[in-house]
Amino acid sequence: MKYFSLNNKSHQVNFETAVIQGLAPDRGLYFPEKIPALDPAFIANLHQFSDHEIGYRVISPFIGDEIEEKELRKIIADTLSFPFPVQKVTGQTFALELFHGPTLAFKDVGARFMAGCLGYFRRNSKEPVTVLVATSGDTGGAVASGFYDVPGVEVVILYPSKKVSQLQEKQLTTLGKNIHALEIEGTFDDCQQLVKTAFLDQELQQKRALTSANSINVARWLPQMFYYFLAYKQMKAAHPKLIFSVPSGNFGNICAGMMAAAMGLPVSHFVAATNVNDTVPRFMETGKYDPHSAVPTLSNAMDVADPSNFVRILELFGNSLPSLQAKLSSYSFTDAETSVAMEKVWKEHHYMLDPHGAVGYLGLQQYLQDHPELTGIFLETAHPVKFEDTAPKSIRDEIYTPAKVASLYYKEKQATLLPTDYNTFKNWLMQ
Repeated sequence: MKYFSLNNKSHQVNFETAVIQGLAPDRGLYFPEKIPALDPAFIANLHQFSDHEIGYRVISPFIGDEIEEKELRKIIADTLSFPFPVQKVTGQTFALELFHGPTLAFKDVGARFMAGCLGYFRRNSKEPVTVLVATSGDTGGAVASGFYDVPGVEVVILYPSKKVSQLQEKQLTTLGKNIHALEIEGTFDDCQQLVKTAFLDQELQQKRALTSANSINVARWLPQMFYYFLAYKQMKAAHPKLIFSVPSGNFGNICAGMMAAAMGLPVSHFVAATNVNDTVPRFMETGKYDPHSAVPTLSNAMDVADPSNFVRILELFGNSLPSLQAKLSSYSFTDAETSVAMEKVWKEHHYMLDPHGAVGYLGLQQYLQDHPELTGIFLETAHPVKFEDTAPKSIRDEIYTPAKVASLYYKEKQATLLPTDYNTFKNWLMQ
């Protein structure tokens, strides 16, 4: 499988190069040259296959023989080492819980898979590689956990100061060893811009080998397809017509779902639910892509004004807005609406949402109003405890704290505070 830059289709590389580079030299995101079609018999009989076998069959066409089958299966087994249950919330509404991994967030899947791939590709290298990652919340903790103590890999995580939850910050600033946290005095978009600029800096690249662990990296983005297949496996017999509502920030998650559908997974429709950072909902209405400045919200991991992965979604649909509108709806919701949904769902259905899942729930309800015959799954992307400090006071005391994260609150934060100035960031990296 070859991968081309979305800025220049003549620039093509293999999977290993796409993973190690993260971003193409022309700053374009990598995209597979073709979308593999899965055997319809495999899709029809998903219930007969283990989660690990499903993961292998879904991802192996994108990798080919670049990772030995035995090693790829090991990477998948480590990635899918926790459950992905679908829980009924009410009526035709279900939650796909993606928070049962080590950092209680859906990004554990992509981070663990990428760590396995990068570890394999660098196994014989004497040159260390630096993983640069910008996070709006959950990516940082997942990457820190996935790459912790991996030989030959240094991790540098940029996060916006005072714009992540207390637990999120603890998860990415308390590990030490090869994990380094930079607290940036700006927004997530500022963090992401610093990372992208670093990849184009030839002087810096000569000093240290860089790669990214954001969803711009194909090894972070593509394995997110797994849980759409696993959800369908659980739901197919009783509910063959499914829609997925995905709380969306950088749009890697929903793009992976749409890739799964392009490979043959039967999905009736997708809903991209956002907070007030509504660049995509406005685009879907007007056809004009007009990012505003990012606004801080309760669902902070989605505080993204210029989502990187949306160009991949456009590529999937041949940059045709009518074709995209036939498969995707997008709605935005305020913090007030998010809080009301969290309180209402707990009170009426005894199901605890986190702010991101609440946005996904609201998007699903809005779409189902006009399509009551369908069954909907919204993605609950993080454990509610990660946002306990900003949850509505009426439900805060009801949020369960897993033992594996309770100890984090007592660990000391280790982070370097930096401005959004690129030269300051570059000097830190060079030193």
